[in-house]
Amino acid sequence: MDWGSISGIVIALLALLLGQAAEGGHIGSLLQPAAFLVVFFGTLGAVLLQTKPNNFVLGMRMLPLIFKPIVDDRLSLIKKINRWSYIARKDGLLALEPQLQIEKDHFVKQALRLMIDGIAPEKIREICSIDMYYYEQKQRQAAKIWEAAGGYSPTLGILGAVLGLIHVMENLSDPSKLGSGIAVAFVATIYGVGLANLFFLPIGNKLKNLINHEMMRREMILNACVSIAKGDHPKIVEERLYTYMH
Repeated sequence: MDWGSISGIVIALLALLLGQAAEGGHIGSLLQPAAFLVVFFGTLGAVLLQTKPNNFVLGMRMLPLIFKPIVDDRLSLIKKINRWSYIARKDGLLALEPQLQIEKDHFVKQALRLMIDGIAPEKIREICSIDMYYYEQKQRQAAKIWEAAGGYSPTLGILGAVLGLIHVMENLSDPSKLGSGIAVAFVATIYGVGLANLFFLPIGNKLKNLINHEMMRREMILNACVSIAKGDHPKIVEERLYTYMH
């Protein structure tokens, strides 16, 4: 569990609620279903309009990742790949075939299989680079739904505020309804700006960091496998791998 993400959400909510209480306001006044409907579902509709369904679904499935700590397995990868380089140096690339059955990671298996099949190093780089490119594009397009939500949400908050003010203007003759209308107007703005800056945009940025981490990991694997396929000495392979630990 990523306690940084959880504590960030808790602190953001507490800051909003305690700030409201410190100003002498009632926390219950922030609960306006009408304002929430306008901002949340309006933002949802706008994001769906600009996004392909499969990107939207993938973006939603990526949400749980922000609550999981980043698993930095680079050191274990270095040790494993270095072991491969010694096996390949001593017994040839075909001796790595048993390792192919052990691997679960799709990208690692692909690079390893290409090495074992005797594919030229530059072809291995070309094939894996194409795979990396389309993987990155797919992941980034999915993560962008959160950035898009962060862009639309404040505008929908303003729209909700305008709707609330229209309601106020329609009931100027009835002072008892003025307070609720004005409350909806201002709370809609809070929802729009708050959701964007406390949730949507931070989620989008965190997902981009996770994608960057995975791309660096894949680049490390690719360069190491190309180096092994070229027949480089295991010490050279190891030194190249450790440069990714800086």
